[in-house]
Amino acid sequence: MQSSSHSFKSTLAQGSLRRIHHIALNVQDMQASRHFYGEILGLRELTGQDIPSTLTQLVAAGKVANFVTPDGTVLDLFSEPQLTPPDADPKLAFTRANHLAFDIDPELFDQAIEVLRSHQILIDHGPVSRPTGRGIYFYDPDGFMLEIRCDPLDR
Repeated sequence: MQSSSHSFKSTLAQGSLRRIHHIALNVQDMQASRHFYGEILGLRELTGQDIPSTLTQLVAAGKVANFVTPDGTVLDLFSEPQLTPPDADPKLAFTRANHLAFDIDPELFDQAIEVLRSHQILIDHGPVSRPTGRGIYFYDPDGFMLEIRCDPLDR
C-alpha cells in the first residue's frame, strides 16, 4: 500500500470550526418547552420551508421542534417524554453540560429579568454583575440551566 502524499495533521487549525451550527436538547414536555423557548424567551420557531428537510417528518410527528436565535444558531428540541433527571432538584448537576447563555442588549437586561420573574421561572442565581457584564441564571422546564447575559453598559 502506497502512502498518501498528503500529510495528516493531528489537530484542526485554529479557525477551522466556524461557529456553533446547532444545539440539541432533550425535553420531557414538548409543549412546555415550545412555550418556554418560543413565547417566554422569544425565539423564532422554524415552520414550513424553514424546517430542515432532514427533520420535517420528526417535526410533523411532534418529536422535534426547531428554534433559531437572532444570530442564526438553531436550537433543536427532541421530545423524550420518559426523560427525567436523576433528581427533581435542578440545582443538582445531572449532565456534563453546564449552561446555555443568550446574549441581550444591556438596555433590555432588566426587562428580561422581569419577564422571567413574571412567569415564575426558577432562578438559580443572579442577577450578577462582573467586569464582563451582567448575567442571570435560570432553568428551562427540564431543569437545564440557561443564562441571559449582557455586556457592560459602558462599552
